Amino acid sequence: MTKLKWYEDLSKLINVNHVKKDEPLRTYTFTHTGGEADILVSPESNNEAGEVLAYCYENEVPVTFLGNGSNMIIKDGGIRGVVLFLGKMKDISHNGNKITAQAGAKIIDVSRYALEKRLTGLEFACGIPGTTGGALYMNAGAYGGEVSDVLESAVVVTDKGELQAVTAEDLGLGYRTSNIPDRNLLVLEATFALQAGEYDVIKEKMDDLTFKRESKQPLEFPSCGSVFKRPPGYFAGKLIQDSDLQGVQIGGVMVSTKHAGFMVNVGGGTATDYVNLIRHVQETVKEKFGVDLETEVRIIGED
Repeated sequence: MTKLKWYEDLSKLINVNHVKKDEPLRTYTFTHTGGEADILVSPESNNEAGEVLAYCYENEVPVTFLGNGSNMIIKDGGIRGVVLFLGKMKDISHNGNKITAQAGAKIIDVSRYALEKRLTGLEFACGIPGTTGGALYMNAGAYGGEVSDVLESAVVVTDKGELQAVTAEDLGLGYRTSNIPDRNLLVLEATFALQAGEYDVIKEKMDDLTFKRESKQPLEFPSCGSVFKRPPGYFAGKLIQDSDLQGVQIGGVMVSTKHAGFMVNVGGGTATDYVNLIRHVQETVKEKFGVDLETEVRIIGED
């Protein structure tokens, strides 16, 4: 089958305006880098997402999931097959002390919604730029909190297009990891169990965390967020800083001088620049301190 055939078939399954061929992915990533997707599909409901995945499974079409591209580098060769973009699935609702958010809802918006409903537990997420689906995928966390602390359940779709309800325990959430990629699952929505709180207390904590983030992170440049996981017994940023790597630049991508754990696109940077700079940092830190830095950012696509 050709991508034209995929395009024609998928355009019959969902709104043709939500199926795009040879779509540039740089407009979907925080780094402003990335090649083209053969086909990009933007479902608007759980059922549509399931139908698209069932089609891909039945026809052996490779499929890649994309949220808002905040902690991701898509290589310059782009992505073959179908990219399933969940940006149109972003509804948030609540029932008592529980909040349910679709996978495309930004986790920052979910934390703000919790504030409006006077629910505490998601304050840590007020500065995390990813989607709800992405937050589950990597058990996102910050400032002492993480998704596994408050996640109760989720709705996922298998690579066969089957919808399933799962518990938080089913997802194997660990430090910046889950079993979601290993099981080829796509998160469609998540339910968080929170606690009743006082609006002013919740807001004060969120304001404090927002100030810390804005004062320490290089938000003035495009970036992929925190590049490396924290190695046991160390801090990645400190190791990079002590390796004299801040300000080191390859092409248009530089190790941030504001926060060594970030790499920023200072102009004209490519995904290849990012990958090469990541390797250079890993090799230098390994040579100087004997520590292996493992990437937190996802690197996908073709060279």
